[in-house]
Amino acid sequence: MTTRTLFEDLYRHMEWADATVWAVVLASEAARADAVTLGGLQHIHMVQRAFLSVWREEPIDGHAGENLEPRFLATWAETYYALSRARIREATEEALGAPVRIPWAKRVIERLGFEPGPTSFAETIVQVYSHTAHHRGQVISRLRRLGATPPLIDYIAWVWQGRPSPPWP
Repeated sequence: MTTRTLFEDLYRHMEWADATVWAVVLASEAARADAVTLGGLQHIHMVQRAFLSVWREEPIDGHAGENLEPRFLATWAETYYALSRARIREATEEALGAPVRIPWAKRVIERLGFEPGPTSFAETIVQVYSHTAHHRGQVISRLRRLGATPPLIDYIAWVWQGRPSPPWP
């Protein structure tokens, strides 16, 4: 398996996991009305889009994802995946190792306590995957507190199921 193929597989899993969580959110009246749940999902998808803009060398839309209406946000999330996978699919090994400019990196110097070093396209692909998984876990914890039954979305569970397609609502 090549690095690019692995990244494509991880992003197919990420889409399936996001869609599976969205299906639970949209089925739960409490989750659909919960600002914490929707804010967490909004954050996930805004960060995904910000990195996609970096990869495509496009300006970042600072207002993207502001609409917290659940169905709108879920649809906006769904449209990200074809775009991100296409960008990954077209990348050569050389492109994956090439540095990318992250416009907001300098803004986090105070929080980090150091100046960010160079970052490759491949490293940002991993960052988006891990960032999404981290915050999706927070959303799942919130769903449990709201009385919803969180789905099992582990990568290995997805593999064991034969890598199903995402269940976008």
